[in-house]
Amino acid sequence: MNTSGQIRHNWTLEEIRTIMDQPFNDLMFQAQSVHRQYFNPNEVQTSTLVNIKSGGCAEDCAYCSQSARNQTNLEKEQMMEVQEVIEQALVAKERGATRLCMGAAWRNPNKKDFPRVLEMVKVVKALGLETCLTLGMLNDEQVKQLKEAGLDYYNHNLDTSEAFYPKIITTRNYQDRLDTIDKVQQAGISVCSGGIIGMGEQHKDRAELLRTFATMRMHPNSVPINLLVPIEGTPLAHMKGKTDSFEFIRVIATARIVMPQTYVRLSAGRMSLSDEAQALCFMAGANSIFYGDKLLTTDNPESDHDVQLFAKLGIQMQQNIKAEMAASKMAEQMTELTA
Repeated sequence: MNTSGQIRHNWTLEEIRTIMDQPFNDLMFQAQSVHRQYFNPNEVQTSTLVNIKSGGCAEDCAYCSQSARNQTNLEKEQMMEVQEVIEQALVAKERGATRLCMGAAWRNPNKKDFPRVLEMVKVVKALGLETCLTLGMLNDEQVKQLKEAGLDYYNHNLDTSEAFYPKIITTRNYQDRLDTIDKVQQAGISVCSGGIIGMGEQHKDRAELLRTFATMRMHPNSVPINLLVPIEGTPLAHMKGKTDSFEFIRVIATARIVMPQTYVRLSAGRMSLSDEAQALCFMAGANSIFYGDKLLTTDNPESDHDVQLFAKLGIQMQQNIKAEMAASKMAEQMTELTA
């Protein structure tokens, strides 16, 4: 067991299940103890998610409203203009977000729109925000261009265990996802990769998903843990209310213990978690959230509600160091001009 917070990459499934299945109070104490070795326990990083291209995806992910194969009545939208992204980035920054995550409903990026994506990365970085993209699978040239554009993070979720994966997605295989993650890491771009709890997977699948992350050559910098949001018209619409919040918290705590330096993010599904359940997630080591009233297509707690919850818990939002540096540099330049 990882009581010392040691960084390991050789976790066994049996070890992870032992951690996850221990008495709840012991699990929480262990997770919080490890968390405090690497992070400020009263600070949370905030990211805002922007849907830069909605609907019409060729994949058949059983949970997704944006799949062209699911009858969700979601309108397919064209690629956002760069100016629209700038406007949303400014709002996110004003509300306290430190990172803008931009998502496009693609199996993989197309040649026509990819240059615009690169431009989005550059302009968002110029605003002092960290940049994150989720665009599906990438080839080597696309990874190289994203690195040159200055991309900070690439999101590519594994979703679930390799064994359960074919029951959720058939249009690509698990290794495809692992290959993209490896390419991104090899290029020196930080990886954001997580999973979804509540799709009908078993307890062992959740442990196996965490084992996959924890045995990577480099742990993902960020691991978003989503609670399924059942959407009408998708094959998983009937799964509403199938996951106990304590089971969700156990996954959060176990992720913290086996990946001590990783940001563990509360992502989709927070609308169905009480404030008390979210507080336990933070105690279990969650230290990042998606911040803003909307995720890609599903609702998220309003920013004001998060601010109020943080105030009750004495939690501070992580400061945007890059934005502060950019502002300081701009102030220096203005001083030089007026001197």
